[in-house]
Amino acid sequence: MKPVKVGLLGLGTVGTGVVRILEGHQEDLSSQVGSPIIIEKIAVKHADKQRSIEIDPAKLTEDPWEVIRDPEIDVIVEVMGGVNGTREFMLEALNCGKHIVTANKDLMALYGSEILAKATEKQCDVFYEASVAGGIPIIRTLIEGFSSDRIIKIMGIVNGTTNYILTKMSQEGTSYEDALAEAKQLGYAEADPTSDVEGLDAARKMAILGTLGFRANVELSDVQVRGISSVSKEDIAYAKRLGYEMKLLGIADRDEEEFSISVQPTMVKKNHPIAAVNGVFNAVYVFGEAVGETMFYGAGAGEMPTATSVVADIVAVVKNLKLGVNGLKSIVPYKPKKLKSDEQICYKNFLLLQVADKAGVLAQITQAFAEYNVSLESVVQSPNADTPDAEIMIVTHRASRANMEQVLKYFEGLEVIRRVKSVYRVEG
Repeated sequence: MKPVKVGLLGLGTVGTGVVRILEGHQEDLSSQVGSPIIIEKIAVKHADKQRSIEIDPAKLTEDPWEVIRDPEIDVIVEVMGGVNGTREFMLEALNCGKHIVTANKDLMALYGSEILAKATEKQCDVFYEASVAGGIPIIRTLIEGFSSDRIIKIMGIVNGTTNYILTKMSQEGTSYEDALAEAKQLGYAEADPTSDVEGLDAARKMAILGTLGFRANVELSDVQVRGISSVSKEDIAYAKRLGYEMKLLGIADRDEEEFSISVQPTMVKKNHPIAAVNGVFNAVYVFGEAVGETMFYGAGAGEMPTATSVVADIVAVVKNLKLGVNGLKSIVPYKPKKLKSDEQICYKNFLLLQVADKAGVLAQITQAFAEYNVSLESVVQSPNADTPDAEIMIVTHRASRANMEQVLKYFEGLEVIRRVKSVYRVEG
């Protein structure tokens, strides 16, 4: 049996996991695909670096082009990260007739359509299961499992760092700053956590899921993004008081052919399954017209969960090689992109207002909502022990984003409202 040879770009956390699985599960993998899968060459930054696994030094190179242009290599596995240089490597690999497996969400969010189009042209596979939600097989599920259905909504916790921080704040009353510091100490957050806490990492993943779910070319700029850095212990306490948990959710939904995609801190009803997803775990909820509600849950990052998805993609490539059907499974977006306007984007809202504690205040506030066609589901008013003012918690019925913006703008000029302390989307 002629072995299938793999070239690895990167030997960090995920790359190390890939080597462990390919070498440790060789018998099982060979029985699945009918031939051995071996690592032929690995591109690294420093060939003489000490590593947690034994690697034949002859397989290491500091030149990625040496791996990409090696005629013996069938599959390029990209786990080095980065965008611009990596994009060039991937396009050249496809020009050389190599199949690609990548865990690079940034690359696929920004240049996925270009890379997939080149793959189709060259009849090569490009698989990227590990780019979203680590070990959860959500991409293959959207492509294959929902191929006969029409996806209406995708809602997910797709960033483990922010979910860990919000879980600590909810369960232990930890402040945002202390929870973030602990996430850094445990290695869940980078030294510069901006990409995670400001929602950019989740936005890239939602651009990928939106493209696959709606079959239209969703770009990163199409995703409206708000992070968790402004979420306070007080916000979470009020959410719990009303029966909600705070989660950073990526939400993609559509009506007919028009859709919207966002990432934002969201109050989720406690009886919704996604509200119970805690710590660094991820979950993706998918609603199909035919199948209804489904949810996929698991480890969203880490060496072995992510490496498992990478190796599953390698196995899929090799199976296609044996069948001679490479390049036929790529989902190149074919539908025109039709984004919803602010008038069409509708959802429930939570507002926390600090107001003058005097008669007639509530009437002025409810009148403002009525004027802009926003109906109210619940209103709770309570005194604030720290000030002479009162606080009002409001949950609206579904309202358009445009109408809510008008309400908030009106509040800026309303003397009885001292401050709009918080505004959050509500789901479930």
